Amino acid sequence: MSLKKAALIIFLVVLIDQISKIYIKTHFVLGESVTVFSWFKILFIENEGAAWGTKLSDIIPFISDEAGKIALTVFRLFAICGIGYWLYDAVKKNSPRILIICIALIFAGALGNIVDSVFYGLVFNESHNEVATLFAAEPYGKLFHGKVVDMLYFPMVNTTWPDWVPGLGGRAFRFFEPVFNLADSAIFIGVVTLLIFNKQAFPKKEETATQENA
Repeated sequence: MSLKKAALIIFLVVLIDQISKIYIKTHFVLGESVTVFSWFKILFIENEGAAWGTKLSDIIPFISDEAGKIALTVFRLFAICGIGYWLYDAVKKNSPRILIICIALIFAGALGNIVDSVFYGLVFNESHNEVATLFAAEPYGKLFHGKVVDMLYFPMVNTTWPDWVPGLGGRAFRFFEPVFNLADSAIFIGVVTLLIFNKQAFPKKEETATQENA
């Protein structure tokens, strides 16, 4: 699979991801939701941290929220450079198509969220109690201080734990709780596909040699 085809996958994923985020940001107030099905909602939230809203300051208490935000964004930038090199190397070595596609999806997902983290603070105003404006006169942040837009919510199970369950009885139970976006979905699909089709993505050298000699 060529690097151009991988780049096309990345472009399309990032484009669709950004269109969906910009639409949500410019049409929804923070916390607003629309029920599509009983098990699927569009719910607008903003994520200032890593996966599932975790902040670096939650893990390392002596780091401020601002320092943690910058550190996380810088880490994402370094990570995407590594993923980009992995993709280039995989194409150069003529690796299996499934591996290149998965790496492209992971790269695209990471890039989609980096765009939010790096630039959204510069181009949007706050979404609290109002619909945000693109290229606002008074943006809510600065470079590297953007918030990631999430909107996909699947509360497929919404119930309470039975009273007889130790420590959890009577408490609310909801599955699936996290709210995410299309970039997160691309990363998830890429990683899970690699795990499921591990042998096809990373064939042993002996198998590769046999296929080349066949």
